[in-house]
Amino acid sequence: MPLLRGSETRAPFSDEDDKFLEELEHANYLYFWEQGNPQTGLVRDRFNVRGNDHGVVASIAATGFGLTALCIGEKRGYLPHAQARDRALATLRFLWKRLPHHRGFFFHFADMNTGEREWDSEASSVDTAILLCGVLTCHRFFHHEEISDLAYSIFNRVDWNWLSEDTAMLPHGWMPEAGFLPYWWDGYSELMMMYLLGLGSSAHPLPPEAWNAWKRTIFEYDGIRYIGAFAPPLFVHQYSQAWFDFRGKRDRFADYFRNSVIATDVHRRFCLELAAQFPDYSDDLWGITASDSVQGYVAWGGPPAMGPIDGTVVPSATGGSLPFLPQECLRVLRTMKSRYSDGAWCRYGFVNAFNPLKKWYDTDVVGIDTGITILMAENARTGFVWDTFMKNPEARRGMERAGFEPYTP
Repeated sequence: MPLLRGSETRAPFSDEDDKFLEELEHANYLYFWEQGNPQTGLVRDRFNVRGNDHGVVASIAATGFGLTALCIGEKRGYLPHAQARDRALATLRFLWKRLPHHRGFFFHFADMNTGEREWDSEASSVDTAILLCGVLTCHRFFHHEEISDLAYSIFNRVDWNWLSEDTAMLPHGWMPEAGFLPYWWDGYSELMMMYLLGLGSSAHPLPPEAWNAWKRTIFEYDGIRYIGAFAPPLFVHQYSQAWFDFRGKRDRFADYFRNSVIATDVHRRFCLELAAQFPDYSDDLWGITASDSVQGYVAWGGPPAMGPIDGTVVPSATGGSLPFLPQECLRVLRTMKSRYSDGAWCRYGFVNAFNPLKKWYDTDVVGIDTGITILMAENARTGFVWDTFMKNPEARRGMERAGFEPYTP
């Protein structure tokens, strides 16, 4: 049975499938609960599950996923309401009062204990957007006066007008030492959430023409046409749709939910074509997106092939695509768990990546990849994150100003 709109969502999963997804979500939730600092709420960027990891670098994007994971965890009964509320409250207080920022935009990486900027990172536009999505999800979920006040204060502090001062397109970020980065969000990618949040702002709104400024390049693969990017990691089709509900809506250009369904299936076909070269790829095992590898972190993907693809599979590629191809993605995730659990599965769910051909298994769990998996698993099951987040008037206003209207696909 297909996914329906809004609160009518029912995922086409058997009881056995749902039990597996419950196990996966609970494991993913534990990452955000245990690898988040209880006082600051900041969540580790990554964690080595095979050794003693004393790293302190947090990611603001992982923290945004973590705030949403708190809501999922409370809803699922993984933790009491009071504990989820108090962790969310501590996080929002720290974000508002102590975490360094520039005109509301937070630095990509920070010390999880102190909030100090790490690795000379940029004040990141898209990572701030991911964090804001988590903030707004908490606002609508907890129905708590201080959480609501803090959420609005954090959101309204973000000065989208400053970021877009000289152009309709947004830069990737800003450095205290050098000013704006020389890269622009100018083509289809995970950028949609950022532009929609900017359009939805009442304090510093982007102009409506900003939505039309970025390119929507049409690609064709095996006779199938879709909007995409040049050899993208699969996550570019996932991140904005973890929170914004594009089902049954379209702007003047596209139905982006349907587009992600097509792009995900194209990626599946692309991996199957690679099976002649990498025989681990099959209908039961596919999925490449930016991840760790034997050679370090790689932003690989396709089609066309990008990066030194070597037979590595990335669990979040299919985990983050569960609402788009539920049965196909679930088959892969269950194969990973049943066939490779000794190396690929851990306390927090799947490690970031593994390569059966090279018998290599990652030692790390990465926050944003674990985050996209738990959010999209919940959306595929119940639509909970979509339904909660879209109650925010900022989200609805952003989509309305971008020209989205309901339609029957």
